[in-house]
Amino acid sequence: MNYWPDYHVHTSRCGHAAGEMKEYVEYAIKLGIKEMGFADHIPMYWLDEGQRDPGLAMPEEQLPEYVAQVLRLQETYKETITIKLGLEVDYIPGCEDKARRIIDAYPFDYVLGSVHHIDGWGFDNPAYLEQYRHININDLYHKYFTRFQAAARSGLFDIMAHPDLVKKFNYRPSKNIRQLYIDTARVLKESGVCLEVNAAGLRAPVCEIYPAPEFLAVCCQYGVPVTLGSDAHAPDQVGYRFDWVRDILVQSGYTGLATFEQRKRGPGWPV
Repeated sequence: MNYWPDYHVHTSRCGHAAGEMKEYVEYAIKLGIKEMGFADHIPMYWLDEGQRDPGLAMPEEQLPEYVAQVLRLQETYKETITIKLGLEVDYIPGCEDKARRIIDAYPFDYVLGSVHHIDGWGFDNPAYLEQYRHININDLYHKYFTRFQAAARSGLFDIMAHPDLVKKFNYRPSKNIRQLYIDTARVLKESGVCLEVNAAGLRAPVCEIYPAPEFLAVCCQYGVPVTLGSDAHAPDQVGYRFDWVRDILVQSGYTGLATFEQRKRGPGWPV
């Protein structure tokens, strides 16, 4: 049975997930998960209204209801499972104050930071795969990790999500990137930000967790705490392959998972 907390669960509000929120909760209960957190995509706060893609994130007017529904589910299922209120927030340089105003307006237990855009390009969106033919992959990885480190330093986030998402479509650099892993682990440690171990990469063309096992081991060496997330976009993806991911955590040297409540890190769960 899986009992480890799943801190990365989406809802149909984001436009690219399916199912009712209670279905995600009930599937988690079925698996034996004791704690879960919804962390749906923040509205695309950095764009003007007409530029926002309804297939990528919830409209701004839906955010209050998203929060209210999570709070209702907390009450409904309080005897069975702990449900946390989270949010996944894209890091966009220059828009930190806009993001902070949204984050501070609600009682989130934790905020996931993520990087999905480089130079305005949604590099993890299959609709824009053609762009990979026109870029230098080594440069892309450098830009991605530089942006990821800036996000960790921003003070906006408790956890950095899917840490090497840039590899999603299995475009790999020709250079050794261990130094990028080391530099990023140092930034996470210095910033007091957790790393998310995200199982969604196992469902992607790369067929590997985010982060890569080597990156995860480096983070463990630097004492970076971790959380666990399925990145579920359908109820039956909750807790996805957590038993297998647990083995990687143990092999990397981790003995526990961090938890959060009201933006404060808790005692955690053993792995």
